Amino acid sequence: MDGVLNWLPWLFIAAVIFFALGWVGARVDVKRLLNESRSLPQAYFKGVNFLLNEQPDKAIDALMEASKQHPEAVELQFALGSLFRRRGEIDRALRVHKDLSEQSGLTLTERTAALYETALDYHKSGLLDYAEKILCDLIDTRSASDVQQRQIQALLLNLYEQERAWRKAIDIARMLDSDVPQDKRQFVSEVANFYCELAIDCHAANDAADAFAQLDRALAENPQCVRANMLRGDWLMHAGKYEEAIATWQKIETQDPAFLGLSAEATLNAYAAIGKSEVGLAAITLLHVRYPALDLLNALFKATLASHGANAAYELVKNDLQQNPTLVGLDRLLEAEILAATDATKAQLTIERDIVHSHASRLAVYLCKRCGFKAKQFYWHCPACGGWESFPPRRTAEYDTAERHLARLQVEHINNQ
Repeated sequence: MDGVLNWLPWLFIAAVIFFALGWVGARVDVKRLLNESRSLPQAYFKGVNFLLNEQPDKAIDALMEASKQHPEAVELQFALGSLFRRRGEIDRALRVHKDLSEQSGLTLTERTAALYETALDYHKSGLLDYAEKILCDLIDTRSASDVQQRQIQALLLNLYEQERAWRKAIDIARMLDSDVPQDKRQFVSEVANFYCELAIDCHAANDAADAFAQLDRALAENPQCVRANMLRGDWLMHAGKYEEAIATWQKIETQDPAFLGLSAEATLNAYAAIGKSEVGLAAITLLHVRYPALDLLNALFKATLASHGANAAYELVKNDLQQNPTLVGLDRLLEAEILAATDATKAQLTIERDIVHSHASRLAVYLCKRCGFKAKQFYWHCPACGGWESFPPRRTAEYDTAERHLARLQVEHINNQ
């Protein structure tokens, strides 16, 4: 006990010293902050104020004045260049960033950032060759930090996609995934799609062997690449190899059954070409029972109408509508009913169908899950945001139906256990 009491004065003195050091440190930081704020020109604060009040024109004028007074203020130059680019004044942004990249006294990180911004300006203005040279030089010199390196590679990947330089795009995508574990790679679907694009180019050049080889590479990269099997099936069918085409499209069920509707009509045509239309109808009907989808229903409707007439097509759609109620399904039902109707009722049914069709057509679209772009046809590469495989294969009208069907299947699976 006496030993503890002997230490108490020293503990008190130590606490006082730590408090004094903290107070002095705080005073020094505050003093440094005040000195730095005084060194900034008044125009800088005006510019920030204009930005906060959403007055970009006045903000640019103020920041340009501040930049002239303090040309060594690097961050100010970056802010000014970004403002120009955001306003679409790419030439002025390019001039700011190019001058900044050539300025002496920059750190390696700052110079790399200035060069990247310059490349981005060239990219925005469509001068892709200039942008590519700067970005490739930055990669070769290895002067960028890890974060900057990924920014540079990502921009270069986007540039190669625009140029349709698929082999270069594959190399950059692999570079982006080089430090990532195999099971966490982010660009697997992109690389597979790049191989599909190469296959399309080869097929257009009448090099079928290389086209199929590129599809093999796409599947090796991503075994779930539905697009590769869809392309292979299409090309086999056009070559008259109908049974091989059907077998290829059947593989889609094990990859992602939601995509089966995209190949349903072609599958039925292939069965018809080998004289097995009824077998094809039975196969697609079974798929529609397992995985209800509007694209499958549309293919079945057309095939049933052609093979068995309007009454059979009407019964098909009526039964499906009871299980999977959608406005698009009702549109199909009214279409079949009109075809089977008498002249006395056809006019009234046509009016009803036109009303339903005007609403159903707005719902029967594909929706990009990244940017919300709507399209009547399916895209593997979104025309708006450039995302790969960002379109779910179901149309917007059937999302609720698909979710209900999936829930029903899950319940049945639990009950059967």
